[in-house]
Amino acid sequence: MNYRVPQPVPQVILDDVRGAQKMLSGVSRVTAMEGSRHLSALTGSPVHLKCENLQRTGSFKLRGAYVRIAGLRPEQRAAGVVAASAGNHAQGVALASSLLGVRSTVFMPVGAPLPKVAATQEYGAEVRMHGQVVDETLAAAQEYADRTGAVFIHPFDHRDIIAGQGTVGLEILEQCPEVRTILVGIGGGGLAAGVAVAVKALRPDVRIIGVQAAGAAAYPPSLKVGHPVSIDDPITMADGIKVGRPGDVPFKIIGELLDDVRTVSEDALSSALLLCLERAKLVVEPAGCSTVAALLSEPELYGGGPVVAVLSGGNVDPLLLQRILRHGMAAAGRYLSLRLRVADRPGALAGLLAVLSVVDANVLDVSHVRTDPRLGLTEVEVELHLETKGPEHCAEVARSLHGAGYKVMSQ
Repeated sequence: MNYRVPQPVPQVILDDVRGAQKMLSGVSRVTAMEGSRHLSALTGSPVHLKCENLQRTGSFKLRGAYVRIAGLRPEQRAAGVVAASAGNHAQGVALASSLLGVRSTVFMPVGAPLPKVAATQEYGAEVRMHGQVVDETLAAAQEYADRTGAVFIHPFDHRDIIAGQGTVGLEILEQCPEVRTILVGIGGGGLAAGVAVAVKALRPDVRIIGVQAAGAAAYPPSLKVGHPVSIDDPITMADGIKVGRPGDVPFKIIGELLDDVRTVSEDALSSALLLCLERAKLVVEPAGCSTVAALLSEPELYGGGPVVAVLSGGNVDPLLLQRILRHGMAAAGRYLSLRLRVADRPGALAGLLAVLSVVDANVLDVSHVRTDPRLGLTEVEVELHLETKGPEHCAEVARSLHGAGYKVMSQ
C-alpha cells in the first residue's frame, strides 16, 4: 500500500507535542488500551480501544486545556480564563485552572446536563448559564473576555490546545507500535489534528481516519472547497462533536495530514454505545464512540493491520444514556414496538401474551386504547414494547403473531 509523506505543517510540529507530553507528566493519565475481540472479528484485523473516556474529567480535553493555560504569561494568569462549553471542555478548563491556580469562568448553555454543570463547579470553575445553544454561550464568553481581560480558552482552534491533544497520538504509538490505522472523532478538529501531527511525523505509513456524525459533518464540504465552511443547524446526539464549522488551525493540519474523513449515522452511534457498554464494559458518550460506529458501519475498510479507535470521552447524562440505549437496542434488533388490535373480551390479552411467551419475547410495556373512533365496538388496540434477541428473533415474533391470527398494524 502506498502512503503519501506529509509536508511539514508550520502551526504545530512534533516538538510541540513532545513538549506538551512533558508538561502533562503527572497531570493527565496515560489511558488504557483495550483489545476488542468482537470488533477484531468483524474487521479481520486486531482492534484496540484507546480509552480517553477514562481520562481525568472523563475526556481528552484536559490535555489541551492544561497546556494552553500553563503557557500563559503571569499577567494573563492573573486576569483569569474564560471558556464556553456544554460539557467536556468546560470540565477540562475547570480542572486545569484549579491545578495551575488560575481563576476560571465557564459559560454553559441553559440546557446543559446537570451532572456536567455540577462537575465543572466541583473542579473549581465559576459557572454562568447563558443561551440556549453553544453559539450563544460562546458569544457571551467572548464578550466577557473583552470586558474583563480574561483569556479566552478556545476548545480547539489554538496551537497549544492541538499540541496537548496530540499527546494521545504519542501514547498510541508507544502502546501499539504496530498500529496501521487510527480512527479519531472530529468536531472542531483539535484532537484529530494533534494526533495527526504526532503520528505522521513519526510513522507516515499509519493511516489516520477522522469520523464525524452525518448530521454535523462540516469537514467533508470544507475539505472539498479547500477552506472551512459552516453548516446550518447541525443535528446529532453526539454533542461532543456537534460543531458547525471547522477551526482554522486544525483545518489546515487535517487537510494536509488526514487520509480520509468518514461519516456515521445516528443508528450507528447508538449501536456503538451499546456495544461499548455490553462488550467492552465501558461507558462512552456518543461522540466518544463515533470511531466504533465507523468500524461497525464499514468494517471492510479496516483490514490489513492493527486498528486503534480513540474513545474520546465518557461524559454522558444518565437520562440521555437511557434514551440512547433504547435507540441502540432498536437499531440492533433488540427492541421491538408493535401495535395491533384484539377482541374486547376477557382473556384476549392473556392469549396474546401467551403467543409472545412461546417465542420467548420479553414484554417491557403494554398499553390499551379503547376510545379511538377508528376502533370497532368490540375492538381494543394494544401497543407492546418487547425486548428481543436480534433481527431474526423479531421476524420470528412477527411470524408467530400472524400465524395466531393477529394483524400487526405497525412494527
